[in-house]
Amino acid sequence: MYKRILISTDGSDISQKAVQAAVDLARSSAAELFAISVKEPFPYSAISEMQPVPPQEFFDAQERIASERVKAVVDVAGKAAVKCHAHTVEALHPWEAILDHAKTQGCDLIVMASHGRRGLSAMLLGSETQKVLTHSSIPVLVIK
Repeated sequence: MYKRILISTDGSDISQKAVQAAVDLARSSAAELFAISVKEPFPYSAISEMQPVPPQEFFDAQERIASERVKAVVDVAGKAAVKCHAHTVEALHPWEAILDHAKTQGCDLIVMASHGRRGLSAMLLGSETQKVLTHSSIPVLVIK
């Protein structure tokens, strides 16, 4: 079965459901879990030199939030006696970071949540999960 499972988390409720599914799957297949949370890059503006938040403050806040998200995964995994590695990465496109990280870590499955947007909203907003599904060369388990 699977030996190295990547779970992507954004801290949402549906993401927590995906975390539990990934932990359960990892436990049942004796797999290692790799948790990732993608941080937003600083929104530099060419229009104005005035930024509402200083860059370092923004980076620190992004790291704190992402670290809390992956720590929550590590905690759930620990309670289930599943080995879990936590990583945070910064990327403009989260789906690319997720796929790159899965490849770098040698993962054989990606577990993600689907936020369930449909119709025009899904088309306009896009979906990181859909982009991972479209571009992934390894299996992706989508939790709704």
